[in-house]
Amino acid sequence: MNCPAARLQFVPSAYLRRTGAGGHILHQNGDVSTAPTTPRTRSERLDALPFTKAHGRLLVGSGVGWALDAMDVGLVSFVLAQLAVQWQLGNTELSWIASAGFIGMAIGATLGGLLADRVGRRHVFAITLLVFGIATGASALAWGLGVLIVLRFIVGLGLGAELPVASTLMSEFAPPRIRGRIIVFLEAFWAIGWIAAALIGYLVVPTSDDGWRWALAIGALPAVYAAIVRTRLPESVRFLESRGRHREAEAVVREFEASAGVAHPEAAGDTTTDTPVSAGLSVGERLLGLWVPTHRRDTGALWIVWFCVNFSYYGAFIWIPTILVASGFSLVRSFGFTLIITLAQIPGYAVSAWLIEAWGRKQTLATFLAGSAVSAVLFGTATTEPMIIVFGMCLSFCNLGAWGALYATTPELYPTALRATGAGWAAGIGRIASIIAPLSVPVLLVAGQALLFSVFAAFFVVAAVAALFLSDMRGRSLD
Repeated sequence: MNCPAARLQFVPSAYLRRTGAGGHILHQNGDVSTAPTTPRTRSERLDALPFTKAHGRLLVGSGVGWALDAMDVGLVSFVLAQLAVQWQLGNTELSWIASAGFIGMAIGATLGGLLADRVGRRHVFAITLLVFGIATGASALAWGLGVLIVLRFIVGLGLGAELPVASTLMSEFAPPRIRGRIIVFLEAFWAIGWIAAALIGYLVVPTSDDGWRWALAIGALPAVYAAIVRTRLPESVRFLESRGRHREAEAVVREFEASAGVAHPEAAGDTTTDTPVSAGLSVGERLLGLWVPTHRRDTGALWIVWFCVNFSYYGAFIWIPTILVASGFSLVRSFGFTLIITLAQIPGYAVSAWLIEAWGRKQTLATFLAGSAVSAVLFGTATTEPMIIVFGMCLSFCNLGAWGALYATTPELYPTALRATGAGWAAGIGRIASIIAPLSVPVLLVAGQALLFSVFAAFFVVAAVAALFLSDMRGRSLD
């Protein structure tokens, strides 16, 4: 712990015993002398706070949006299984329905990160929820394959932009000593959304020929939630200060201090006067900034991890219900297996949340990725129902634990001016893999399920090695 903001987390009681108001130091002999004090910055004041109700509101507010995103992505896997029967679609056509959304996600992630560093995190977060919520509801009315593919692309635009922006916003408010854990908790809302999707898939989709339409209609809920997000979530203090909006930044910090029961300092140097807002870095400057010597290794390793994890995760979990149906299980039974496998995500996130502060970021990430590789091989060779469920749960546990660590690590690697851009572009590169993976599955399946999941395991291994080259920001204040 060599960061002043981090040290403040642990020594306030000793500090208060030794000092009085105004920087007076109480010596052991009772004499009092005055020492010069440096007013803390707003970021330091924010970092020194414990986890408060204000943090909790932000976590839940961002997390509900995250869960709704997961519900939408998860519903696709169940919709594909029914459309394969109802519309008599082949694997190639089904792959394009899935990949269209991921094409949109790749574009949305890169553009969303750039916009978030330009206009703010909160507004982009709300807009993306609105876009994919409306498009998901419209997908329920699709009358043909072409229309559904176009609408899934639009859904992807909103979904791809939302996730890196939400993790960036939360990371800029979280206390440094538990920041990683909080981001893993945020990512854990993905499990809630995916479980909701599994329940809808199990209870709604098989009930009628229009079950998939009702499932997608439920996915339109984010459009309603977007209005709440816009008005209730605070904007990032670090972003506001970088744009010269000091009055707003001060108001947000005081709101969080009040939630912690801490009086704000009346320091002479702590001005709340706004300064002229500059245009900030251009798009080209931000993209080049990801590859300056300071960030080059992190960016390269991060992109490799994102690409490999996306390929294996979406290649496996989007197709698992359809693969089980093709293996001879009924639609309802395959959906039931998928629901049980999905439940293992929750303990995966819980263990990741503990390890990420105990072990550190890259060690936790690499460990879960290695576990994902082993689990993928075992699942690919499973031949009985107990083996399918057990090894599927192991894959779900390890893979989602890795996702939690990855989302916690990503925004920490960049300064405020590049943070959302860096997170967005890493996610965007990953989405390229999520486009390729669903299209590759039908080709690889020809050679057998064992080969398919061995390929997924190989990508997990590459990701685990790349994770070891990432910087570890555990306990350190963000720039």
